[in-house]
Amino acid sequence: MTKFRPCIDLHDGKVKQIVGSSLNDSGTGLKTNFETDRSAAWFAELYKKDGIKGGHVIMLGKGNDIAAKAALAAYPGGLQVGGGISAENAKEYLDAGASHVIVTSWIFPEGKLDRSRLETLVAITGKERLVLDLSCKRTNKDGEVPQWSIATNRWQTLIDIQITEDNLKDLARYCDEFLVHAADVEGKQQGMDDDLIRFLAKYSPIKVTYAGGAKSLADLEHCKEISGGKIDLTIGSALDLFGGKGVKYDDCVKFNQA
Repeated sequence: MTKFRPCIDLHDGKVKQIVGSSLNDSGTGLKTNFETDRSAAWFAELYKKDGIKGGHVIMLGKGNDIAAKAALAAYPGGLQVGGGISAENAKEYLDAGASHVIVTSWIFPEGKLDRSRLETLVAITGKERLVLDLSCKRTNKDGEVPQWSIATNRWQTLIDIQITEDNLKDLARYCDEFLVHAADVEGKQQGMDDDLIRFLAKYSPIKVTYAGGAKSLADLEHCKEISGGKIDLTIGSALDLFGGKGVKYDDCVKFNQA
């Protein structure tokens, strides 16, 4: 059944909410919806207190390692972690308290799936502790059948691998869950990509958490309805925890409890 999944997005060691499409290596043009002096561990402790499991800690660039590990230590087994994860450091983060590691760019070097890297990673983490991030951007023109291509490198690089039924079935053999940010609408609070949610619900053989564009508590109910309860939803910028006015965190907790 659909559940609310919390998040802790880290940029320069701070908890922030960022418009996903504004991320780039230069740092110019970055659009930040929210920034707080509260630590990542503070948010992790809150999620632990309320029994909200399966949230993700995302490290957006360098300088976030200490904050991420503090959050994992505050809620051992309750949070997933992603951003720069590879075979070299996956065990380090699992040992630090992550329930799962989230991986995307490392298994798609030069825009191609490196199956040997993926198999090496699974040998380290086990299928049951690996989440593949298939965050994506739309590539169809208006009026065409919806299509999405996977976006790597903090959603900056669009690669020639699409979200298709065959690709979902293939990659599901290696991981426990998928995490999918709709990068076009991430952080904008202008509505979710309903087509993507429906597609994932129909074709993914494993659990999926969707993120991007949720702006109200009604979106949780809507996600539940259009996915048949199969897709979990992350709410970020609209949440009062992160300065938003559309959704109260306490209401999301009650949604999960119900």
